[in-house]
Amino acid sequence: MPDTAVSSVLFVCVHNAGRSQMAAAFLTHLAGDRVQVRSAGSAPAANVNPAVVTAMAEVGIDIAAEVPKVLTTDAVQASDVVITMGCGDTCPVFPGKRYLDWELPDPAGQGVEAVRPIRDEIEKRIRGLVDEIAPASRA
Repeated sequence: MPDTAVSSVLFVCVHNAGRSQMAAAFLTHLAGDRVQVRSAGSAPAANVNPAVVTAMAEVGIDIAAEVPKVLTTDAVQASDVVITMGCGDTCPVFPGKRYLDWELPDPAGQGVEAVRPIRDEIEKRIRGLVDEIAPASRA
């Protein structure tokens, strides 16, 4: 039986309504069950940014049903990789975790035209992350 351990990634931004939602959706879409994906915010919004939902729908990923979630210590402890997007100082730090900080513009209050380049940069970074932590089997 092959090793079934999968990497776990947590995406964190302030409102969990834009960047972290897009990153989580791309990672789930591209890696499937090879990675466990979480996202959270230090001060979650009531809803995912509608321009973000539209921008993701344009690339065939539906996040309309997603709901911003509050960042918990348990979520950080359960993750192998923690990727912050503009709230690094509010994220608890634990030994043995890998932390990355992706500096990306905040899509809050922006229209879909402004969200598209952010979405595309996140997709590029997620593709690189997938190649690193969950490459497709070469069988």
